[in-house]
Amino acid sequence: MDKKTLRQNIRALKKQHSQEELLAQSKKILQRLEEHPRFLQAKKVMLYASLPDEVQTLDFIETWRHRKSIILPTVVGDDIIPVELADNVTFVEGDFHIPEPQSHPYSGGFDLIVVPGMAFDSNGHRLGRGRGYYDRFLAQHPQVPTIGLCFDFQLLPEVPSEPHDRIINEIISL
Repeated sequence: MDKKTLRQNIRALKKQHSQEELLAQSKKILQRLEEHPRFLQAKKVMLYASLPDEVQTLDFIETWRHRKSIILPTVVGDDIIPVELADNVTFVEGDFHIPEPQSHPYSGGFDLIVVPGMAFDSNGHRLGRGRGYYDRFLAQHPQVPTIGLCFDFQLLPEVPSEPHDRIINEIISL
């Protein structure tokens, strides 16, 4: 199956679940993340502000933003620009209707990068939304551990991949 068809199939599967079901799964997935040794040890964590059909991270970010340095992606052109959450940071809706923090770019390191995806497989292959933002960003941080978050129906036996696609170290799902 090609990537475009797989994305369409995953979107259809997401529509079969209510927002309440996805939120309940999100809470369980994020509980597994906050118990994960890499997350517990990390001081600087890049998370993502979720879209409505992704593992819901917004409450999780609020819970952890005063206990760890939380960095979120913003999109500028074809690139992810990381921004650290400060106490007074404001959010605006970005190009893809994703809440993005408005602050100076973050230029430090990361202890962990948590990524969304349309689909993942057990070999760490990730299918994104098709623009390559995370693949380009992760290529700039090859030594940083990565964890992908997804709903159970997004974890597949195989996800098509290309040489430029970045491998995710671990996947947390139900």
